[in-house]
Amino acid sequence: MFVVELQFECFDNTTVSAVDMAVNGLLDALRYNGQVLGREFPIVMDEGVFRVRVVCPEQDSLHPQFHSDHVTACIKRLSQASLLAPKVKVLGRDINSEAAAENFAPSWQVIYTTYVHTCSPLRCGETLMPIPLYRIAPTLNGDHKAVVKWQTEWQACDEIQMAGGCQAEHAALHEIRDVDSDLFRRGWDLRGRIEYITKIPTYYYQYQVGGLSLNDEKTRPCPKCGGEWHLEEPLHGIFHFKCDECRIVSNLSWDFQ
Repeated sequence: MFVVELQFECFDNTTVSAVDMAVNGLLDALRYNGQVLGREFPIVMDEGVFRVRVVCPEQDSLHPQFHSDHVTACIKRLSQASLLAPKVKVLGRDINSEAAAENFAPSWQVIYTTYVHTCSPLRCGETLMPIPLYRIAPTLNGDHKAVVKWQTEWQACDEIQMAGGCQAEHAALHEIRDVDSDLFRRGWDLRGRIEYITKIPTYYYQYQVGGLSLNDEKTRPCPKCGGEWHLEEPLHGIFHFKCDECRIVSNLSWDFQ
């Protein structure tokens, strides 16, 4: 990932509230298109110039060729706040984050995230490196907002169940583990839409914890079709189960690792 600074210059008198609305509107649009990562973007005012630092998957993530229609519209609306189109300056690689995948057309890919990841939830199946969402065609309504919002909810549930300090832990675990949960169904449907768009087999990650014993865990069937799906060797040290029919991967219960 790369740290990038956006500089917004004023060409006429304006107000802080107008700038705030215009710049944050653009940042939201960029986030929902996968061009910037994270959710907090401090805006600094410096003698008529407003600066924002963001994290992007690639050096050229903010190139106009990747803009969604919504991003383009937000850039045009900057003039209403007396702002010019932003100047983009790449500050360098973020050493605390993952590098983006180099292959955007792998043999398979997977929807996988955790609450500590800020990168794209679409991963290359061969390397598990994140594939920027703007590198694929829009999934819904011209951008990838549905995928980003799903990721935000999944990560929130993951953090709650990892903390394990309240009754909400069980409800959160249900959402990321059980195939009949709303979050699982929504994510699995998005997986199918991405597979349809990219023509690449796309899998969905099922989080697994608990279980009666290691043997029972190893022999548990696919939660959708009931078929055998245990792998002799785990993929990337994480996925011990893989169902090619249902397009689901899963880990050996964390209780037995």
